[in-house]
Amino acid sequence: MKLEKVAFGFFLVLAMTLNFGFMIGEIDNPAHHNVYELFAVIVVNLAATIIKFGDRTQMGAVMLATSLVADLQLISAAVVWGMAENVTGVGLSPMVMASVVSLASGAWLANVVSVVLLILETVKLPR
Repeated sequence: MKLEKVAFGFFLVLAMTLNFGFMIGEIDNPAHHNVYELFAVIVVNLAATIIKFGDRTQMGAVMLATSLVADLQLISAAVVWGMAENVTGVGLSPMVMASVVSLASGAWLANVVSVVLLILETVKLPR
């Protein structure tokens, strides 16, 4: 068993599950979505992305691309949240919260694709 593969799988699955936890709830209800959970999702997803830079295979390149997509969407969600709270003064209206959760949902989908690719790559390995 390779420790780097274990760490890679751990961060990948943790990013996906944290993201799912953030998304759960009514899409437009700010009480159902915690800003600290979004922060944790971003940190773990960035860690998973950094780990993916070491893989030099074609599958690794696709997994890195999906991770970069998830990073972009999660950071966009945080920017939307921050702008609504601090710059525009709109606050967390149902429309803003729906936008944040929608962006996080796209990131979750990218994470699901990464996990599926990881499973396919693992199944392909010789025993």
